Amino acid sequence: MSKSKNLLSNIMISGLIAGSLDIIFACVFWAIKAQVPVIRIFQSVARGLLGASSFDGGAGTAALGLVLHFLIAIAMAAAYILTASRLDALWKQPLLFGCIYGGFLYLFMNFVVIPLSAASRGSADPLWIVLSVLVHMLFVGVPIALFAKRAFAPRE
Repeated sequence: MSKSKNLLSNIMISGLIAGSLDIIFACVFWAIKAQVPVIRIFQSVARGLLGASSFDGGAGTAALGLVLHFLIAIAMAAAYILTASRLDALWKQPLLFGCIYGGFLYLFMNFVVIPLSAASRGSADPLWIVLSVLVHMLFVGVPIALFAKRAFAPRE
């Protein structure tokens, strides 16, 4: 496999894994906490682009939200993995830097991206916030960092 194909493969797979783990957490948490249906979770992602009308769009805006969610996750993976191609520590210490990156992503999404979007501010539920930070660290940042290691570590 060529180096660029391997890099793209690691970006795509890690983004899909991280995105899946993140959205599964959100769906399970809100289903248990407030009986929120999955379609509403996906529509809430589309709200960042469409505003409150995303909740009137049925399956179409839910599908848009899911696609947007995975595009964002893949972009997050691309940013980390491409940076790791220049900063060896990022792939040599994937647990440490994956956790740091996941924490950074949580902060960036909640204090930069969401306020600049058409979405409303997220939940202030303390359990949601604590678990979201942990999920971003362990289930978003770490998988991405592990795929960076997979992409750059010498084969033995």
